[in-house]
Amino acid sequence: MELITRDDIRNVAIIAHVDHGKTTLVDALLKQSHVFRANEQVNERVMDSNDLEKERGITILSKNTAVYHEGVKINIIDTPGHADFGGEVERVLKMVDSVLLVVDSYEGPMPQTKFVLRKSLELGLNPIVVINKIDKPNARPEEVIDEVFELFMELGANDTQLDFPIVYASARDGIAKYEVDDDSTTMEPLFKTIIKHVPAPTGYIDEPLQMLVTSLESSEYVGKIVVGKIVRGKVTKNQNVALVGPDGLKKNYKISNVYTYNGLKKEEAQEASLGDIVAVSGVVDANIGETIADASCPEALPFVNIDEPTLSMNFLVNDSPFAGKEGDFVTSRHLRDRLMSELETNVSLKVDELSPDCFKVSGRGELHLSILIETMRREGYEFQVTRPTVILHEIDGKKMEPVEFLTIDVPEEFMGPVMEKLGPRKAEMVNMTSAVNGYTRLEFKIPARGLIGFRNEFLTDTKGNGIMSHVFDSYQPYMGEIPGRTRGSIIAFEPGTSIGYGLFNAQDRGTLFIGPGVDVYAGMVVGECSRAEDIDVNVCKKKHLSNTRSSGSDDALKLVPPVQMSLEQCLEFINTDEYVEVTPKSIRIRKSILDSAERKRNSRRK
Repeated sequence: MELITRDDIRNVAIIAHVDHGKTTLVDALLKQSHVFRANEQVNERVMDSNDLEKERGITILSKNTAVYHEGVKINIIDTPGHADFGGEVERVLKMVDSVLLVVDSYEGPMPQTKFVLRKSLELGLNPIVVINKIDKPNARPEEVIDEVFELFMELGANDTQLDFPIVYASARDGIAKYEVDDDSTTMEPLFKTIIKHVPAPTGYIDEPLQMLVTSLESSEYVGKIVVGKIVRGKVTKNQNVALVGPDGLKKNYKISNVYTYNGLKKEEAQEASLGDIVAVSGVVDANIGETIADASCPEALPFVNIDEPTLSMNFLVNDSPFAGKEGDFVTSRHLRDRLMSELETNVSLKVDELSPDCFKVSGRGELHLSILIETMRREGYEFQVTRPTVILHEIDGKKMEPVEFLTIDVPEEFMGPVMEKLGPRKAEMVNMTSAVNGYTRLEFKIPARGLIGFRNEFLTDTKGNGIMSHVFDSYQPYMGEIPGRTRGSIIAFEPGTSIGYGLFNAQDRGTLFIGPGVDVYAGMVVGECSRAEDIDVNVCKKKHLSNTRSSGSDDALKLVPPVQMSLEQCLEFINTDEYVEVTPKSIRIRKSILDSAERKRNSRRK
């Protein structure tokens, strides 16, 4: 059999820390390869097609696109930058022959840069470094190159990997350069670097088909669509194939459609061969990590190891007094089916059924789980969740816990309060560097437990000026107890509708989460108490009417505006004896035991 190199294809993934400009870079490459019509209206960050991605300005799912340049097809995979979605990055690296490592010309390498680069180097990929945002007034590209080189050395890169090509870019302006001082008005230098330095796919085109399943999509018309890269041979429409699982089990199917990528569209094709990234339909039971092979020669391919989850929470059927009023899918069967279907595409998620009404869901972090909760909520599901807890391991008889590498950029005047808060959370400082513009970079190793609930305090302490990011570092011996929430909850005493008079009397006790005219039930948390203990208040209390009036008694009541809690803030706020009730219309916090007398008896028993 003859070994063939396909010079007309390049497969590359774009990896970087969050907000370093990956998706904007893909925008520029798409626009300059004339994928869109001249008069076509194109949104910014066109690859972020999901509603949640558009709202939050982040990439959550890895996505494929393809552009043509001088007769060469470049398959590009845009990946997320948050560590919580690291599973999305890990699985797509098997589809590509190189990566574009995008680094901000001011921030330099950040924790997630290190995480995705380590995965790429372990797979033997030779990265191309793109120093982005060179149009920033405080850009420092030369220093950032040195920092990137040090990072490569630290991660044990070989000589070929250390000799990485460098391209300077301003993705927003659609410009790429070989040197910072070059004149350029297009992305041409980046296109040429990709074609020159990304290895062309090499393999055997005449041997039986092998294709690794790295992603799944669904279509109303053709059902499940399987995406992957052809490692060997060809795939054709109506071909008989075998699906080989990691355990070696085989099932036979017939390929009904073959699609290739062109820009943002899938185009139907009769066949595709070695090196192509394709989507096929007809293999209805395929899961990520399995191999689609020729029916006559079913051989499995190795799949990348996905890192273990570090955080878990329980999803329960909603049993509050308002259960079933706002959601379309409320039963345990609905909840179970939805979580099991999520497992097919979300490779770093785990689900354990603890009881018919309770499921333990484990993921990479708070953001990973909260995005799942928000997605389910928008689909019409109604359920409740517990406080996130870290997953402990026992290694050689020792209790071990996940430790995160935390990077904080903060103005110097806020360093004191930040370090003061991190002390009780068992954080250990490993580095401190003075960055430009009055910001200092602090690097810590901190138990994952210590980060639960920290982000809100951090943003308050730094008046919104601090930037924090973290990535999983390692498992280390358990570091002892970390103090939990220091304030209690304000709990509704009886069911009804909140009234201004009742809220006015309650607001002196702490911070309220609701305003007037909100339906409440007994046991629902309506605010945060200013003291350590929980208190019950009657927010539905009306003013008694009487004949006598003192002067000034009818003055307007001034209510402090309530704090509107987002889903993430609710998850960080709740205590171990509280749930977040999630419905398509509302997010409420409640006590797990609604009856106040029962709660008191329960606390005495403890």
